Amino acid sequence: MTASAPGKLDPDLAKRITDAVDAAFDAQIEFTKELVSRPSIRGQEHLAQDLMAEAMAKRGYAVDRWLVREDDIKHHEGFSPIKVDYSNAWNVVGTHRPRNETGRSLVLNGHVDVVPEGPLDMWTSHPYQPRIDGDWMYGRGAGDMKAGVVSNMFALDALKAAGVQPAGRVHLESVCEEESTGNGALATLVRGYTADACLISEPSSGHVNRAVMGVTWFRVHVRGFPVHVATAGSGSNAILAAYDLMKDLKELEARWNAKKGETKNYKDAKHPVNLNVGKIVGGDWASSVPAWCTFDCRVSYFPGFKPQEMARDIEDTIRKASANHPFLSNSPPEVEFNGFFTEGYDLEPGSDAELTLARQHEAVSGAKLEERIATAYIDSRVFVLYAGIPCLVYGAHAENVHGFDERVSIQSIRESTKAIALFIADWCGTEPVAA
Repeated sequence: MTASAPGKLDPDLAKRITDAVDAAFDAQIEFTKELVSRPSIRGQEHLAQDLMAEAMAKRGYAVDRWLVREDDIKHHEGFSPIKVDYSNAWNVVGTHRPRNETGRSLVLNGHVDVVPEGPLDMWTSHPYQPRIDGDWMYGRGAGDMKAGVVSNMFALDALKAAGVQPAGRVHLESVCEEESTGNGALATLVRGYTADACLISEPSSGHVNRAVMGVTWFRVHVRGFPVHVATAGSGSNAILAAYDLMKDLKELEARWNAKKGETKNYKDAKHPVNLNVGKIVGGDWASSVPAWCTFDCRVSYFPGFKPQEMARDIEDTIRKASANHPFLSNSPPEVEFNGFFTEGYDLEPGSDAELTLARQHEAVSGAKLEERIATAYIDSRVFVLYAGIPCLVYGAHAENVHGFDERVSIQSIRESTKAIALFIADWCGTEPVAA
């Protein structure tokens, strides 16, 4: 078995690699189902990371499993505020080191944290009992993005089954906190994990992401003046006041959307900036005018804008909306930034990494690699903005992510795993498997 240089993938080797993906695909699907069955919502990430660390160790990778700590990352400009317990915020990185490191290095990244499942009776089947129906695997996190995490690992497996291994250093990353702060991926960078390129196997329907929005989470604390409901007009209802503030925040969303013509990649997007009121809590008693209300929001914004600028806009909007309110003008709401505080980016086309992926995507699918823009957060911003690493977001086709009956196409998993495996071999080059 001879080595191959980066950028020169032998057709016979390519066939052996894709055949190896097919040969192990049933095992890949079973592993994905096992990962999906572990409910790794925020605060329970260890349930999935235990499985990933064990799988990496069995494959002979140097496994680094550590707890993400605020003190380690809070100095970094990409840090997002932490308002929850991080006692189970585990990251896992498995590192392959070649014998001579003649090839280019690579980060393969994915996240195992998932969003809450919501009312179980609104799912067709239990979200953590993954099921297959035709071409679809159903379950919370099946698409976003446990299928991708597993694809990265099984893509590396396929090279080994074909008798080769990457000739460059590869970091196989399984991170937490992608759904709330991005601090998990940031922690890998702060810990020293960098490479010549990065691929994140987020569901992308076989497209590559050209741009990603910045995202901010914030909570608004609204006060009221409680009185008996019999004299409700003499008090100030904090819940109703909160709704008034939400209307002004939606007007801010409209103003930000009006700026899309100034952007590089979002000019033709229908509604790229989205402000969501995702949670509201308030009041103590049905017969008392509520004295308090809090509501949580998520909002996005275009590349080129700093989160600090958006924070000022949010605070100004709340301040101006409160100025004419009879109670809030003297008891202004407080704005707390409690999660994502991230900047977006535009990925310049034409990098060697993108050309390599395009070549291997076409080899597998027979179609040109198309691009898309993202209106949500993706961890790729960590690598692009803070390490200057070209980061390709590329993966399977998923539907209903963050919703009921989340699902991922099994055939798209197969195809994207093959393309990722060929990309690894092409980008890193190969050498014979170590004896």
